Amino acid sequence: MENETLRTSIIPIFIPHIGCPYRCVFCNQWRITGHAGIPDASEVRHLIHTYTQGVGKRHWEAAFYGGSFTAIPASLQESLLEPAYEALQAGRIDAIRCSTRPDCITGPILRRLQRYGMTTVELGVQSMDDNVLERARRGHTAAQVIEATALLRQYGFTVGHQLMPGLPGEDWTSLSHTTDAICRLKPDITRIYPVAVIAGTELAESWQKGEYQALTIHEGVRRAAYMKQCFLSHGIQVIRTGLQATENLDDPSQVLAGAYTPAMGEMVDTRRYQLQLFAALDRILSGCQSGDVVISYHRRDTSRVRGIRNVTVHRSRLRYGREFLWNEDDAVPMHHIRVTARTGTWLIDTDRNQIFPDLPDADR
Repeated sequence: MENETLRTSIIPIFIPHIGCPYRCVFCNQWRITGHAGIPDASEVRHLIHTYTQGVGKRHWEAAFYGGSFTAIPASLQESLLEPAYEALQAGRIDAIRCSTRPDCITGPILRRLQRYGMTTVELGVQSMDDNVLERARRGHTAAQVIEATALLRQYGFTVGHQLMPGLPGEDWTSLSHTTDAICRLKPDITRIYPVAVIAGTELAESWQKGEYQALTIHEGVRRAAYMKQCFLSHGIQVIRTGLQATENLDDPSQVLAGAYTPAMGEMVDTRRYQLQLFAALDRILSGCQSGDVVISYHRRDTSRVRGIRNVTVHRSRLRYGREFLWNEDDAVPMHHIRVTARTGTWLIDTDRNQIFPDLPDADR
């Protein structure tokens, strides 16, 4: 997320497994985050100072990630929040957020967070299919996600949902159900993490025994792209797709299988843009077999439109048996593709998955 004029930068404060009343089958936060142990107030204060000192003005957010922040003892919550709140009051940071479980949200908890200036709470939802949640040993239900989301809204928090396609028991029907349910709840922000099989987890044991079939990267991209497109079409912001690369996650002895790649976000956007572009070209070219076709896009969308390693350019050549003209044009709005052919010009809104005639400004 970005402030209108300032870049948002996160100060991550990891609290792996602290407060989690259950051990989910997929979880090993020490390996995912590369952090272990319990931070204290002095470490929080030092982290904030280290990140912000000598750096140009940005929109800084202190973020308590990795565990279930609102499930840890209230005294520990307050001791960790105090230095962040001091920095917020002094203007060194601009916001505080945390991640937690849907079943660890209550009125008193939220009032405590408000006293320390927190404004954003992200819920580890993972799925809205109770069977999938049970098999993942999440310890909460889809109904509790609905309740927690409503309570966060009641208290004025920005609401985040974290989803994990590819858990045991999920198929495309389940994935579609989860996606539809999140679209109805309409959180402010979402993160999509296709399942990776991490060493030292129950899921790794199931995979090694052949009891769990891990997602391929291709299938992880398919599922994440489907979810992201649905969320964007409903006006829900997607702020991350795929796990953040770390030294541990890039070690093949730590990630044993599943849909982990540092390029997940790029691959997901390549798929979304490619599907929409090809659907538009199928329609446009059915009535226009001759003449140049120009595909224009904002320069910041180049990799999404042309595809990671130009895969969309290559596939378009094979699919249509012709060459297209690919053109960077900053007059094209971000997240849009303009297609100009002999018979007219069309604009694809890739967030809403819509195509419409691109009329001159005077005719709009």
